[in-house]
Amino acid sequence: MYPSINPANGRVIGYAPDASAADAASAVLAARRAFDETDWPTDVGLRTRCLEQLHKALLDHREELRELTIAETGATRMLTEGPQLENPIGVVGYYTDLLKKYSFVEDLGTVESRGQRHHRWVEKEAAGVVAAIIAYNYPNQLALAKLAPALAAGCTVVLKGAPDTPLVTLAIGELIREHTEIPPGVVNVISGADPQVGVVLTESPDVDMVTFTGSTATGRRIMAAGSETLKKVFLELGGKSAMIVLDDADFASAAMMAAFMTTSHAGQGCALMTRMLVPRKHHDETVEMLAQNFAMVAYGDPADPANYMGPLISERQREKVDSMVARAISEGATLVTGGKKVDPGYFYEPTLLTDVDPLSEIAQEEVFGPVLVVLPYHDDDDAVRIANDSIYGLSGGVFGDEKRAVAVARRIRTGTLSINGGDYSGPDCPFGGYKQSGIGRELGVAGLEEFLERKTFAAAVQ
Repeated sequence: MYPSINPANGRVIGYAPDASAADAASAVLAARRAFDETDWPTDVGLRTRCLEQLHKALLDHREELRELTIAETGATRMLTEGPQLENPIGVVGYYTDLLKKYSFVEDLGTVESRGQRHHRWVEKEAAGVVAAIIAYNYPNQLALAKLAPALAAGCTVVLKGAPDTPLVTLAIGELIREHTEIPPGVVNVISGADPQVGVVLTESPDVDMVTFTGSTATGRRIMAAGSETLKKVFLELGGKSAMIVLDDADFASAAMMAAFMTTSHAGQGCALMTRMLVPRKHHDETVEMLAQNFAMVAYGDPADPANYMGPLISERQREKVDSMVARAISEGATLVTGGKKVDPGYFYEPTLLTDVDPLSEIAQEEVFGPVLVVLPYHDDDDAVRIANDSIYGLSGGVFGDEKRAVAVARRIRTGTLSINGGDYSGPDCPFGGYKQSGIGRELGVAGLEEFLERKTFAAAVQ
């Protein structure tokens, strides 16, 4: 066992099993047997009923989950009313409804070939045993956005929670065990920090697919490990998303969104827009508005509804953020506001940097903390060039006249784009990245089909 720590005060809130490689192998074997020896992959009615039961269990126990999520992740109470809890529960409801109407058979009709008529069709079937590995920042969302479509597709799953937030993921497993008819072995939840657990899940020949959310560096290793058995791989990785503010935009609205997005969950979000690109002539006034907005961000105990921002997940993560900010300043960046640790707990001040080289570490690498850099540009082409000059391509946004903003957004190489603050999040909206931000799409119909294989049939018509 090992302790789970409340990042707001550093206190132990509980203990989680520290799984070994042998435990991971046992979980994989259980999932393999459940896939190969039960009718879970083929019984759509059973899967629908079980997802309905899981959805109800999550709704019935959401207040317990809410308090646990606040304590373990440092998420504010307000965030649990959206992406930290309520929205993920909605994901299960979405896939329950989708399963009732989704067709696993596609009729291609008949053709004439070699003097014979042939009827052709495609059947979509479960990909197999899935290893689902998630990050710490939004554990309910990440777990349920993988579990719900995988189970709807007929897969069996080994779900590995993040070492920093094991209790939330284990609680989901407990609800599945106690309140659903999901057969033994179909869902297996493990927790622990041993790197060998991940090795087993990504290298085992009994695992057919790996779905991973986390850093790009880890994603590269998972992809390499899975290559030996040519596993199907879904990767939702890092981002360094740009918000482009055009010269005809509402700068006050853009500055407010940038400041409050940067500090949402203390900046621990892969799709947050942490590079703000503004016309050079509007640079100084925008920075002033941002500084004013940062000063209004209330942070502290995430259980207090008055606080907008909670802590970083650990002292290790806080030290990483602080070190990146310090290096940026040493390389010539100007610290406008923030840049300090706040105790007790793992809090970090909302931080605004200017005079940043667009190719520097702070402008190119994911910080995963409440840090925003402001980059001036000359014209639309220059803004697009700076936004695309990144190994990442997860998200982004454009503020300005809608028609012009959409035209600029179409030139940005990312998987999601927000226009004037538009919200693309939702269980029906596919989410994923270009370039080194990932492979595949989560959520929506596309998210279900990530967990399906297609088998083509042809029968000679007598």
